[in-house]
Amino acid sequence: MADKARLSLNQMTTANWSAQQAVEGCLRHGIGSIALWRHKIQEAGVEVCVRLVRDAGVHVSSLCRGGMFPAPTEQQRRKNIEDNFRAADEAAALGADSLVMVVGGCGGLHLEEARKMVADGIAALVPYARERGVRLGLEPLHPMYAADRSVLNTIDQALEMASHYDAGEVGLILDAFHIWWDPRVADSIAQAAGRIYGFHACDWLNPLPDVLLGRGLMGDGVIDNRGLRLLVERAGYNGPIEVEIFNQALWDANPDTVLAQVIERFEKFV
Repeated sequence: MADKARLSLNQMTTANWSAQQAVEGCLRHGIGSIALWRHKIQEAGVEVCVRLVRDAGVHVSSLCRGGMFPAPTEQQRRKNIEDNFRAADEAAALGADSLVMVVGGCGGLHLEEARKMVADGIAALVPYARERGVRLGLEPLHPMYAADRSVLNTIDQALEMASHYDAGEVGLILDAFHIWWDPRVADSIAQAAGRIYGFHACDWLNPLPDVLLGRGLMGDGVIDNRGLRLLVERAGYNGPIEVEIFNQALWDANPDTVLAQVIERFEKFV
């Protein structure tokens, strides 16, 4: 059974809450960590959010998201990198464990060309992040997102890209939704030892009701969250475990009810 002390609320699980409401919700439910999203921070202001988490004593397990590097023009690619510089500044101000990198899809670009743009973008961002003490967590996404969200689709791919940098600068964020299907998942997690910056729990509903908003609470689908957690722990990761669920039905429900369910399922299935 997972220890509730390791639970972190990923803000998208209660997407209708503002940053302040999410922090206050964590306090009500005894959750000591939160993962913040940049669009919610921008609504409130970075300085306000820094004060919120500091005054509440809530730990920031990650900031989501940086990335989205590929673009058809050099000008747009440069703008994307500059936005990542701002994301690194925000992660540093919040004291986040890492900046989650959803690197971007290929869109109308050739797949390998897009992956080269991602590699170039990471190379441009690492020195800036290093100066600010920010770790970059590459998150491999399920292959169904290769066109629009991420051309990094396996742990092995992300690990190869991370391996060009110090283990304290670039690592991996492992989300159960994106990695559970991989026949190499156990070996790949073991090989990622020392570079795992985060672990996310949720479930894959069967049938999947929606590509983006079809995630479920742990125990409602096919993912062995506990088995994946144990693999990640054997590889040396013992930090916060984020519950990140994109699900419209949960977003429409009472967020306090959702958090109570999250805690129950976390303790039972993670």
